[in-house]
Amino acid sequence: MSAEGGTKAIIAALGANLGIAASKFVAFVFTGSSSMLAESIHSVADSGNQGLLLLGNKRSQRARTPQHPFGYGRERFFYAFVVAVVLFTVGAAFSLYEGVHKISDPHEVESPGWAFGVLLVAIAMEGFSFRTAIKESNELRGDKSWVQFVRHAKAPELPVVLLEDLGALVGLVLALFGVTMAVVTGNGVWDGVGTVCIGLLLGVIAVILAIETKSLLIGEGAGPEVERRIIDAMESVDEVDHVMHIRTEYVGPEELLIAAKIAVHHDDTAAEVARGIDAAEAKIRAEFPHARLIYLEPALDEAPREQDRSSAQTAGTESAASS
Repeated sequence: MSAEGGTKAIIAALGANLGIAASKFVAFVFTGSSSMLAESIHSVADSGNQGLLLLGNKRSQRARTPQHPFGYGRERFFYAFVVAVVLFTVGAAFSLYEGVHKISDPHEVESPGWAFGVLLVAIAMEGFSFRTAIKESNELRGDKSWVQFVRHAKAPELPVVLLEDLGALVGLVLALFGVTMAVVTGNGVWDGVGTVCIGLLLGVIAVILAIETKSLLIGEGAGPEVERRIIDAMESVDEVDHVMHIRTEYVGPEELLIAAKIAVHHDDTAAEVARGIDAAEAKIRAEFPHARLIYLEPALDEAPREQDRSSAQTAGTESAASS
């Protein structure tokens, strides 16, 4: 579900950005506006980013190998992180450089009608792309807020496209503001101010994306609520006395690894323990189909024995004292 929805949003964003980039470059040629140039580079960077996300999605589907026994699911995390780096270096850094240059050496905006027309068309196209990303995200985020969805989503494509499209829309508004003020006042500095604002906006979005995708690359667990449900599923099996400890980690957006140590009954046979492990795995997979890798280690919980030994020692001491 998340991979399919993410692909639809990526393709919609890619188509919109390619068309917008071409129109912005045409507007830049006629106007000489640094805001239009910054927005052109922004759209080119966004188009490249969508290509990287599609590449990561494709490469993540490769079969497991002896060198990569858990598969290539993390490719999607990696390419999402590369997108954040590209957005910062190409989009933000270039916009900041061009904006500062324009402020220090301002020029009037020529043929502003081109800029206004292209920006309004670009806003409409980016709005369509943003609407597609919102629609696909709503199918996955449930009752989470948008901030929670971006922070906790395990599939990186939709949050990346959402933030890119949001940044693109706000950036277009900033470019429109800069060009309008430059035309109204006759002062090209405003064009540079709009460009600097676009660069700062892209920098903030790039940092947010880098932080979130870095967390996925390092390895995120399923979260306390999901782990509690996994424990409940295992402990509902008769052969499982209780779960001693559990570790979870997403090795891909739709691949959850679960490792747990479970306490079994002291008088269970090996066959009964094996049946219990199989039943526990079946319970987990029934509730969490994306739990692809499950490793359960049976053990005897020695805590009761230690408690009995401590009680016996205490009783022995009391008996010795009384005698």
